[in-house]
Amino acid sequence: MSISDKDWNDWHWQLKNRLHSLEQIEKQLALSPEEQRGLRFASKEKLAFSLTPYFFNLIDPQNPDCPIRRQVIPRVEELVSLPYEMSDPCGEDKDMVAPGLVHRYPDRVLFLVTDRCASYCRYCTRSRIVSGVSGQKLETDDKLAFEYLKNHREVRDVLISGGDPLLLSDSRLEKLLRQLREIPHIEIIRIGTRIPIFLPQRITDGLCKMLKAYHPLWLNIHANHPKELTMEVKIALEKLADAGIPLGNQSVLLKGINDDHQIILELVRKLIRCRVRPYYIYQCDLIQGTDHFRVPIKKGLEIMRNLRGFTTGFAVPQYVVDGPGGGGKIPLNPDYVIGYYEDKVLLRNYEGKIYSYPGGQDTKQDENYDRQSGTCM
Repeated sequence: MSISDKDWNDWHWQLKNRLHSLEQIEKQLALSPEEQRGLRFASKEKLAFSLTPYFFNLIDPQNPDCPIRRQVIPRVEELVSLPYEMSDPCGEDKDMVAPGLVHRYPDRVLFLVTDRCASYCRYCTRSRIVSGVSGQKLETDDKLAFEYLKNHREVRDVLISGGDPLLLSDSRLEKLLRQLREIPHIEIIRIGTRIPIFLPQRITDGLCKMLKAYHPLWLNIHANHPKELTMEVKIALEKLADAGIPLGNQSVLLKGINDDHQIILELVRKLIRCRVRPYYIYQCDLIQGTDHFRVPIKKGLEIMRNLRGFTTGFAVPQYVVDGPGGGGKIPLNPDYVIGYYEDKVLLRNYEGKIYSYPGGQDTKQDENYDRQSGTCM
């Protein structure tokens, strides 16, 4: 099939021509039995299958273990749910204060504005409401959400997510941003999106010009593997950066895809070259049907130990796990503190060498220090 450059670079054409069925995919890929069954069953019972032609073009058609392919092609393992897995592992539903508005942390909220994405990640944290396949529907009500925001002056930071908010039209997205900017106590607006990775054609000059009018505005993308950072993606990200939008990246640690420190090292270095700061590496949430993706936390900490000191400091993301059921983000760090002593602290550096730092637990200089509680009275 011959496709003109004009069509290929048109994000509307990309969306209109998404792949969404077993019949379409098996004409292009040598599918494994696990993938055939996943496309036949998992995409109809757990999470819809949808893939932009652009992202499909990055897949190795002969390799079922291709890191791009593993993220987006359904597998039969998705139908296996373990006892500790959940439909809502981050506990968002219980913290929903208005349809689509989640308020867990003291000064910030999550604003879910759509349940659709350009393509669907098979480990999606919100698979219960995203794509329209599961029994639960995302209910949204902008009027009630904005009424809540206006009445809660403690909220200073709004994260717009979904689904993917950059699937909205420029005018619809601008209306949301304008309404948020009209609330005096909201200082920061953030957008969480995978559109620059799945659909870089969406990052148009018009979109960037519109977004630029609503600073301070931050944008977090989601890339898991260096192969995702193509020249098209780099150009899209540079457009956003040139519009003055600070960019961060959130990755998910995935078995057989990026659970190797050399892959993560290459990823963060590539992100920096695209003017994106690595922000988080997530431990894969306890979503139903994702055990085949999950990496042991011990392995994740080993990867982090092989980043610190081996690349630029601001290129090292924070490794986090969401406390199951709504505990929020919990940082996970390798053990660099060996022990506290009366007059020193023993520390281990990135090479494994031991260093002594003076001070320890000697608090005699402050008579008001409570040794038992570790606080000043």
